[in-house]
Amino acid sequence: MANSIYSSQQLFQPCLSNKHCVPKKTNLLCFASSQLNPARSEVSFCTGTLLIPHPNKVERGGEDAFFVSNFKGGVIAVADGVSGWAEQNVDPSLFSKELMANASSLVGDLEVNYDPQILIRKAHAATGSKGSATAIVAMLERNGTMKVASVGDCGLRVIRKGQIIFSTTPQDHYFDCPYQLSSELVGQTYLDAVVSSVELVEGDTIVMGSDGLFDNVFDGEIVSTLAAYSDVVEAAKALANLASNHSLDSRFDSPYTIEARSKGLDVPFWKKFLGMKLTGGKLDDITVIVGQVITSAASPQLT
Repeated sequence: MANSIYSSQQLFQPCLSNKHCVPKKTNLLCFASSQLNPARSEVSFCTGTLLIPHPNKVERGGEDAFFVSNFKGGVIAVADGVSGWAEQNVDPSLFSKELMANASSLVGDLEVNYDPQILIRKAHAATGSKGSATAIVAMLERNGTMKVASVGDCGLRVIRKGQIIFSTTPQDHYFDCPYQLSSELVGQTYLDAVVSSVELVEGDTIVMGSDGLFDNVFDGEIVSTLAAYSDVVEAAKALANLASNHSLDSRFDSPYTIEARSKGLDVPFWKKFLGMKLTGGKLDDITVIVGQVITSAASPQLT
């Protein structure tokens, strides 16, 4: 959950909540594609997903949204609704869900031209709900080139042979207030997106998620968890459950609280005097997409 709305007039602070139950939604999507060509090797994603809503937002499924498409080599995307809109009696999930629905419907659009930054532009323009969201889109070409565009603090890691070879960088106005696509003029646009291109090979693993994953799980834990699973569904489930467990642990020194302390947010001085410090995970919606790059021999047939 991105907590704060960025506004030139008013700032909305995060709303914390209590412990939670863990409903689960899991999908497995394996796909490859071919076209009228001599036989050759092409790449695609084999993808597993899991979304665990925030404990207080289970009834409406949380405020994260995502989609996975088998267009070309595959498209994956996550959006995280900004929870501060609830203070204005606006459901923060509506914007993120509509944004992802629009993006999913536009992946094959000729004007988009398989460009994630343009996909964000068109999906954002088509979204009529009030609210805002962070978002990330990755589009895999059949030749192995993956193009990524991100606005805010949803993230992506590429793991190859047990090492992270690529990471996105979060964008924040200040702590807990990320860049965000918005229904209001003061928000960011596709022009603010960080755009990257990565060359992938068979066996590479991609982990995409909302900040509910990366605020609660260290990169080293991501790598070690992936090493324990060969199945992408099980890997996604394990990462999401690890993030959920950390989010409930008040003693866990999470990436979120480490960053908070680096920004000067900590326990009162008298607790520091007693040797205490700010710790704990961050309760949040948690979305995880794990994609493995696979190859397939493309027979000479029509798509």
